[in-house]
Amino acid sequence: MATRAAVAAPRVFRRFFCTNSASPSFPFVPTPPPGATPTPTRPTAEPNPNLFVSGLSKRTTTERLREEFAKFGEVVHARVVTDRVSGYSKGFGFVQYATIEEAAKGIEGMDGKFLDGWVIFAEYARPRPPPGQSLNNNSPQYGRQ
Repeated sequence: MATRAAVAAPRVFRRFFCTNSASPSFPFVPTPPPGATPTPTRPTAEPNPNLFVSGLSKRTTTERLREEFAKFGEVVHARVVTDRVSGYSKGFGFVQYATIEEAAKGIEGMDGKFLDGWVIFAEYARPRPPPGQSLNNNSPQYGRQ
């Protein structure tokens, strides 16, 4: 069946059906060109008891988020950020633990795991910038100088 699909597929898509590990396009991981600079990674936040959780399903509730993260420590506060109109999850939320050690266990236990059928990611939350300061420091502020 897969062979028939590979034959019927256009030439561009044949490499997706190929199981030959000796093929030049295997394992489909692009290599950067020589002399290219690596892309900068996002700076990680300081360890704190607050976690940012992303990749949540639209059906995930605050109660469900709390009960899953409570397996790794005492959850002080949990919140799924929802859309004002529909009431569904925006796909991210926050969990606050009692201690930094419990937060580290929460990240270790839940980062990359499935919750409601979706893979979620947990990391330390970054502090909110003070009012008036833009999130991107490189962007010019028009009208204010």
